[in-house]
Amino acid sequence: MGDAGTGTGTGARTTAAPVGVGLIGAGRIGASHARLLAGRVPGARLVGVADPRPGAAQAVAGPLGARAVTDPAELLADPAVEAVVVTASTEAHADLVCAAAAAGRGVFCEKPAGMDLADVERGTAATAAAGVPFQVGFNRRFDRSFAAARAQVEAGAIGTPHLLRSVTRDPGLANPAAVPPWAVFRLTLIHDFDTLLWLNPGRDVVSVHAVADALVAPEFKDAGLLDTAVVTLRFEGGAIATAEASFSAAYGYDVRGEVFGSAGMLTIGTTAAGSLVRHDAAGAHAATVRSDVELFADAYTAEFAEFTAAVREHRAPAVTGRDAHRALAVALACVESVRTGLPAVPAATP
Repeated sequence: MGDAGTGTGTGARTTAAPVGVGLIGAGRIGASHARLLAGRVPGARLVGVADPRPGAAQAVAGPLGARAVTDPAELLADPAVEAVVVTASTEAHADLVCAAAAAGRGVFCEKPAGMDLADVERGTAATAAAGVPFQVGFNRRFDRSFAAARAQVEAGAIGTPHLLRSVTRDPGLANPAAVPPWAVFRLTLIHDFDTLLWLNPGRDVVSVHAVADALVAPEFKDAGLLDTAVVTLRFEGGAIATAEASFSAAYGYDVRGEVFGSAGMLTIGTTAAGSLVRHDAAGAHAATVRSDVELFADAYTAEFAEFTAAVREHRAPAVTGRDAHRALAVALACVESVRTGLPAVPAATP
């Protein structure tokens, strides 16, 4: 099995027949994924979209020439569907992963793969028992810059990692009332936790200390919304990392990483949408990236290329249920840390 970030990527070609893919969940990210599967992933053929909301599936599937259904079971029963991409609400992820496995379909699930560790373990066990690939959507591993950084860490280019940093700042809260409790850890920083684990290979996180508050929308704090957080992580071997999140980056979508080692440093990420900078009397001006869909279009494409290749080749994908378990264990330890005000130890991953 190749390492994450080594999928076929954008523009890859395959001689095998495309994998028939069904997508469950026609929300914002589901609609984006559907367009990529239909138009940018040579190894995929979008067969259908399922969503129980009236008209939601048709709005996504229709323009792409795919079938639209309201019942995911109907999509799973379609013999043309060989693999399933789960982009439904987080609460439904584990059940849908298990249902797809029971139908003998390869499964790609957006993060997190479940609401708790038992959910992730259930999905991992179901896909293993069915003998189908199970990939989780940690897309940063497939971004060219993040993948290059991982390769350099593995090659020893910066020596032994001592300090690591990961930043995620979202452009804003469109509807704070719709954000579930602890989302800053379970839905947002879970990407950063996976990235930090991946950039410090072979080392588990042994403790976390998290601080979080509602600074963007304080009126929603009593409802459980925390929108700003900083986490300190300690790894086996002594390396220290920080992960930072905010839901209020007025300047755009900001995802960056850093690995400082005994022999050098790697920095990853930029908010710039391109290299064009306008200079005038008021200063320097550049367009910035405004969404994950814009920043990670190539990474999303590459992770689906990896998934469809794993389905076609009957092998494990580069990102597995075990990776999902490790990242969620860190996220849940952060919840415990905020509640107690003390460091917490992530649960061990089988």
